Amino acid sequence: MTIKIGVLTGSLRKESFSRKIAKALIALAPQETLLEMVEIGELSIYNQDFDDEGRPPAGWTAFRESMKQYDAFLFVTPEYNRSVPAVLKNAVDIGSRPFSQNVWNGKPGAVVSVSPGSIGGFGANHHLRQSLVVLNVPVMPLPEAYIGNVAALLDGSGAVTNEKTRRLLQNFMEGFVAWTLANALVPSR
Repeated sequence: MTIKIGVLTGSLRKESFSRKIAKALIALAPQETLLEMVEIGELSIYNQDFDDEGRPPAGWTAFRESMKQYDAFLFVTPEYNRSVPAVLKNAVDIGSRPFSQNVWNGKPGAVVSVSPGSIGGFGANHHLRQSLVVLNVPVMPLPEAYIGNVAALLDGSGAVTNEKTRRLLQNFMEGFVAWTLANALVPSR
């Protein structure tokens, strides 16, 4: 069985550290997985009025439908002001509404936070976990991944050059696959 995982990054920058780490995680994932980057930059800001009036923007509808194909979700995020970037929180909100149609419901998740600073995005990691738990996403508790001083861990092409970090990311992905298999409530496909 192939596990299909949607990968959402919290930074829109083409050369963002989050995107580079997400690509490294995809490359290190076990063979029984298929990981796909989910682009969230074009989603308009969530406004419940559109759902209440039965006229959600086409981008929201397409995003919600697209999320249904995944068995699990990997969130890779930078930390902005000790929290989650607005673009990622917006995607989580759009996917969670209308309340009875939460696309995240019951699907396992994992969070990796990335920072050029030494704390590794701890605040963003835990803020995102709080939001995901209330949406019934079983978030992998261990291993945790807070990637600090990320600029020193990558080469010019974005490849992970630090062997300890590469092993951490590989162990993280192996753990996430095991977590997904153990916590998948209902197959999505």
